[in-house]
Amino acid sequence: MIYLDNAATTPVRREVLEAIWPFLTGDFGNPSSHHALGDAAARSLASARAQLAEWFGTRPAEVTFTSGGTEAINLAIKGIALGQPRGRHIVTTPIEHEATLESIDFLRRVHGFDVSTVPVDAVGRVDLDALAGLVRSDTTLVSVMAANNEIGTVQDTAAIGALVHSAGSVLHVDAVQAAGWLDTSLDALGADAVSISGHKLGAPKGVGALAAHSRLVIEPLLHGGGQERGRRSGTENVAAAVGLAVAARLSSAGRAEASGRVAALRDDLIARIEEAVPFARLTGSREHRLPSIASFLFPGTSGEGVLLGLEERGVVSSSGSACAAGSDEPSPVLLAVGIDPVDAQTAVRFSLSTATTAADVEAAAIAAAEAVRALTQLR
Repeated sequence: MIYLDNAATTPVRREVLEAIWPFLTGDFGNPSSHHALGDAAARSLASARAQLAEWFGTRPAEVTFTSGGTEAINLAIKGIALGQPRGRHIVTTPIEHEATLESIDFLRRVHGFDVSTVPVDAVGRVDLDALAGLVRSDTTLVSVMAANNEIGTVQDTAAIGALVHSAGSVLHVDAVQAAGWLDTSLDALGADAVSISGHKLGAPKGVGALAAHSRLVIEPLLHGGGQERGRRSGTENVAAAVGLAVAARLSSAGRAEASGRVAALRDDLIARIEEAVPFARLTGSREHRLPSIASFLFPGTSGEGVLLGLEERGVVSSSGSACAAGSDEPSPVLLAVGIDPVDAQTAVRFSLSTATTAADVEAAAIAAAEAVRALTQLR
């Protein structure tokens, strides 16, 4: 089986499994307990936090471990919006993950926040001039994703951050999909807060992190014992935190070389599919794209039908966001970039990893052409 759905989740890396195993067995202490087992757990948690802080380019006290990317995004958006005294206006884009859009809609419905949506162009890039016109004196937060999980388009978050900061506001960047491929330090992204998810990096599901400048007042989502410096109560998952730190460190080692190699495989896949299926349409930006994602429309087919045909031929991929799988509605991301609703339902996303090979790419392109041919009688 050729696995090309790495944007949905990645396998846990062996080094991560080896690192977390002791904390699931003998070193099981609660890091808040004041005895030998607890102290050992606390030291390991502090070490993991320090490693992740170095990866984010921030201080350990500014890293909060969460249960995943969704919680990290919720904590950033709700926590900053409710904790900051600046105002009750939020700006976002129409192509964000559901965790962002639903968090912002909650603030609108329950707390009366005013929400503005900045448009994106036909490849999913934020319109900076439009953003400049939307940020106001009472804008408490702007939230954008570094790279889109469906079409792979990468934003110029440094430019977005400069614009947001010039207006005196705060930028949160959802780096869940970008982590491991791009430099996701706060400085590189131009952000005040950055959220990530472990299972996109080779760590287990159920762990994530939010890095946020300590000057930000963040209202916690979870109240209790005051763990994570009061930003996220609850007994810390030491094993998962250690695993996330190891996965982050491994993702940084040789990132430039790995990204270049995978980008070359991605481009080969794009070229092969466009040659074999002349009416296939690449979605997202060709120039500003994650190394790992190649997403297509196959007009005249059904995305689900193509996916079934691919799986029958030994290739696993997806139609887009795994969180929206099974929905009968066309992707809001594809609609936002101007794609016709009917064509939007023909989308297929291939997402590669550092384990993907040239042979995998060749086989996937052949399988895609055969699957589309079976649905369209392509000759």
